[in-house]
Amino acid sequence: MSEALLVLEDGRAFAGESYGAAGETYGEAVFNTGMTGYQETLTDPSYHRQVVVQTAPHIGNTGVNDEDGESRRIWVAGYVVRDPARRPSSWRSRRALADDLAAQGIVGISGIDTRALTRHLRERGAMRCAVSSVDLDPASLRAKVLTSPPMAGADLSAEVTTAQPYTVDALGERRFTVAALDFGIKSMTPHRMAQRGITSHVLPSTSNADEVAATGADAVFLANGPGDPAAADDAVATVRELLRRDVPIFGICFGNQILGRALGFGTYKLGYGHRGINQPVQDRRTGKVEITAHNHGFAVDAPLDRTTATDFGDVEVSHVCLNDQVVEGLRARDARAFSVQYHPEAAAGPHDAAYLFDRFVELLEGEQQGGVA
Repeated sequence: MSEALLVLEDGRAFAGESYGAAGETYGEAVFNTGMTGYQETLTDPSYHRQVVVQTAPHIGNTGVNDEDGESRRIWVAGYVVRDPARRPSSWRSRRALADDLAAQGIVGISGIDTRALTRHLRERGAMRCAVSSVDLDPASLRAKVLTSPPMAGADLSAEVTTAQPYTVDALGERRFTVAALDFGIKSMTPHRMAQRGITSHVLPSTSNADEVAATGADAVFLANGPGDPAAADDAVATVRELLRRDVPIFGICFGNQILGRALGFGTYKLGYGHRGINQPVQDRRTGKVEITAHNHGFAVDAPLDRTTATDFGDVEVSHVCLNDQVVEGLRARDARAFSVQYHPEAAAGPHDAAYLFDRFVELLEGEQQGGVA
């Protein structure tokens, strides 16, 4: 294997070996704490323009299959692991992870102390970085990192969204139809709705309220996706118009942030974000604690101790992260809208939050008691 170098924008450098494609890449360095599900992570469009550091030391053990991808391609800007598997072992495996990374041009690095890197990012915050197997001069590489675009202010959903609308049919009897705004949707999301008798019309992120209404859908779903929600003004305007029309709305992740902005809240960048499949969240309505899948570097700025009067009625924080009290969900008391910051479709797990799709169905049925979410 050839040598490779990772350099952070603050000058910290890690030398290792090339993993995946040879070359050079730039992005925001973030860490994911999941011990499984690396294929789902790599193919999640929400990781667009991010260099993902896996905190689990052994990656690639089960290879890559053709069933578990969350989109049509790998989206991460770069990949950082400690000990890549020398040989995959799974009856479902079709090829080695390193081969998939190389085939799709994903530059990575292995053999570095990912624990030290993760601790550095926790203390200093997520920051820009470069991974290179062609430029091994730390000073030279850092100079290029400092000219790369930051994540704050980046409007990225148009870069990952579907170019054309498409439909995912309900499994069995069709009970409802939903228009899903694709800010970076994962394939498991419409599948979870299909399991509940919902047909999804997946639309480009740039769709306006009239284009959404033209589908004849019973409700709107706001998908996950990458980038800074503060830069997504057009999407916010669309959701505000949908709220004026009293359309039922369910949002997750980036969709939660867009709904939050549409309701009048601000958003802000987290120090190092939440990324992994082991994040504790409390449903404040039931008191239940869920272990949930997260991938977000921004959050909604809403008060935890009171409801907020908005243009669309009272809104309250419905879910909260128990690690740091970050807002993890919103519930509109007077409008038919709710959202969560995490991933109830949760491929590759856990499935504690799958009930949220059932709450969406209850909203559509008009059978919820005391509101939703």
